[in-house]
Amino acid sequence: MNNQEKIWTKSFISISITQFLIFVAFYTLLTTLPIFVINDLGGTEAKGGLLITAMLLSAILVRPFSATILDRIGKKNGLIISVSIFAATMFLYIWMDAFIPLLVLRFFHGLSFGFVTTATGAIAADIIPSKRRGAGLGYFAMAMNVAVVIGPFIGLMMLQYVTFQTLFIFLSILMLVAVVSTLSIHVPPIDTQVVTPRGLQQLKLRNLVEMKALPIALISSLISLAYASIMSFIPVYADSLGLASTASYFFFVFAVVMLLSRPSLGKAFDTRGPKFVILPCLFIFSIGLVVLSFTSTSWMLLVAAGLIGLGYGSLLPSFQTMAIQAAPPSRSAHATSTFFIFYDSGIAAGSFVWGLVVAGYGFPQLYMLCAAVVLVVMLLFNLYHAKRVKSKPASNQGS
Repeated sequence: MNNQEKIWTKSFISISITQFLIFVAFYTLLTTLPIFVINDLGGTEAKGGLLITAMLLSAILVRPFSATILDRIGKKNGLIISVSIFAATMFLYIWMDAFIPLLVLRFFHGLSFGFVTTATGAIAADIIPSKRRGAGLGYFAMAMNVAVVIGPFIGLMMLQYVTFQTLFIFLSILMLVAVVSTLSIHVPPIDTQVVTPRGLQQLKLRNLVEMKALPIALISSLISLAYASIMSFIPVYADSLGLASTASYFFFVFAVVMLLSRPSLGKAFDTRGPKFVILPCLFIFSIGLVVLSFTSTSWMLLVAAGLIGLGYGSLLPSFQTMAIQAAPPSRSAHATSTFFIFYDSGIAAGSFVWGLVVAGYGFPQLYMLCAAVVLVVMLLFNLYHAKRVKSKPASNQGS
């Protein structure tokens, strides 16, 4: 055990801090900007939702090109530049006083967000020892998972005492800390000379998207589609049940269970293989969604939160690890961007599609339908993994 290569290096800690701060800002704005639009700008709930769509859409649009740009300018340079632009954009929120300029700002903020998250994921994959990538990316994903709870908590708590402008100033200062954090990251040299010229001279699909990562990225998009029902509608669902006071604890329980289970599941991914972790997690995720559909009391809502945290918690890093493992080391940025193109698309599509389902059929039917989607993913993943093992029986054992 002592001979294992270290995960928790200075560079890994720095990239995790950078990821954490970026997502704290992202989730704080995700929670508070709709309130800002309604209370300060006199807008509607629909306009508040449009701000989320605008940022995700621009992030999806930039991802195919971000990996190619990272190959040319270097991953660390790309990270420093994109985090700096993300931070500079954050300062502009302080002077927003109308909806249309805010919508334009959100679109441009999404461009830097898409670039940053491609860079952080690719660099984390390069820094982590290859034999410990499942555990390492699991730890790395915790930065985002903790931010899911911390971001909304900071935003909603601060707004009880300060103005939106003060909140935006606070987030801007956090982003300056993120810029400083990027400076101490060392990215190991990886030979990209073969890939870079082709990627720059020919903007073909194969140069923008990592085709070997495509199957697992498509599967992951169905998981993010199901997860969008949690991210977008839990507060509204809880309010409709008269459990609004419990809704804030939902994400707390979700995050705690996720954080407690992640180390052992990440280790199991590396030692026992992806199927050992992913299939049980998919099944538990689906059970959590079924419990959610029958929820009528606070304790049922929190039980569902625990099951969903246990089930969904290891799926994102596990699928991301498989996407990166499917590609050569020189294409880690392309594999990461390909994965997140489809993952983000699932979130964006789910936020819209599930809204229509809720309007037509109600929340219980929504969560039963999402549970069915997760069961379909179990079947698709089983087929994908069987084909993967058959094509690489010897080398695939540990991955």
